Amino acid sequence: MGDRLPRVRVAAVQAAPVFLDREATVEKACRLIQEAGRAGAQVVAFPEGFVPGHPLWYHFHPATGERSREYAARLFANAVTVPGPETEALGQACKRVGAWAVVGVCEKQRGTTGTLYNSLVFLSPCGRVEHVHRKLTPTVGERLVHAPGRPVGLRVLDTAVGRLSGLICGENSNPLAVFVLLSQHTMIHVASWPNLPGRGMLPRSERALLAGRAFAFTAKAFVVNACGTVDDRMRGMLAYTDEDCAFLACPELAGGSSVVGPSGEVVAGPLGPEEAVLYAEVDLERCVYERTVHDFAGHYNRPDVFELRVRSRPPQMLRWVEEGRTADGPEAAPAVWDAGHIEQVTERSRT
Repeated sequence: MGDRLPRVRVAAVQAAPVFLDREATVEKACRLIQEAGRAGAQVVAFPEGFVPGHPLWYHFHPATGERSREYAARLFANAVTVPGPETEALGQACKRVGAWAVVGVCEKQRGTTGTLYNSLVFLSPCGRVEHVHRKLTPTVGERLVHAPGRPVGLRVLDTAVGRLSGLICGENSNPLAVFVLLSQHTMIHVASWPNLPGRGMLPRSERALLAGRAFAFTAKAFVVNACGTVDDRMRGMLAYTDEDCAFLACPELAGGSSVVGPSGEVVAGPLGPEEAVLYAEVDLERCVYERTVHDFAGHYNRPDVFELRVRSRPPQMLRWVEEGRTADGPEAAPAVWDAGHIEQVTERSRT
């Protein structure tokens, strides 16, 4: 009989957030997780920055303008700490229906007053946060509010429904990031996309399909493209000129969620701009079938020729340097104190 991989029902949530309202958006996300789970979905994928919304205002307002700075402050106020009350609520929704959810959030670093990350939170059917990926390189206007992520997020989870991974927007077309995940044998990959592209770019559905099909064909994996969309609340908050209103009303720019198979074929979708949940049943045996021809993590590669190194050491923001001393005088090399050492010394001085 032999080994056999499962068939898995996946769902791509295509929806608009309750823009810059964390609590209302989490409530909406919980409803959508439960709706998808009751429809049989075992993996539920959400758009980029779904909670509490993506910093789209930089498409329409000057970066230093009053409206942009006001919205940036609201984004921080409504950002999510991980773990925190919002991830607890999302996890409980997953637990109620026994599904995985991969949710795009604007993550607030605990204990800071300005550091944000563009993150994907992986929540298990047990209701726990199992993994967080922070977007490595913020794109265009995101750089004004989001800090770069670290490579620790480039991880594939081994789950009962297959090996699960995720990347955010343009990362899905980064060849090195793609290779890191395919080398860990991803089978179901969530590609999380924002509500709409910038002016002059391809429509969202075309961009997501292009990157999704390339990822799927290279990794021999299923790709769930979860794309955001725009509602009337967002149009009213974002538009500055009549031209902005016309752009935001253009139906082919938003949405476009889809599911792509391991040979690059479109399994489901793409959707139009409307709010909807897209479902597909995927047979993970297809990953094995396609990898018998091209397995870039195995027999169809040359590790004696190619090697990719990923730097995992975290950067040190603060380093205090003093001249070390021996019994005979100053040492040639300075002693370096990192922030943790300073904290220990400070605590000892208090006692």
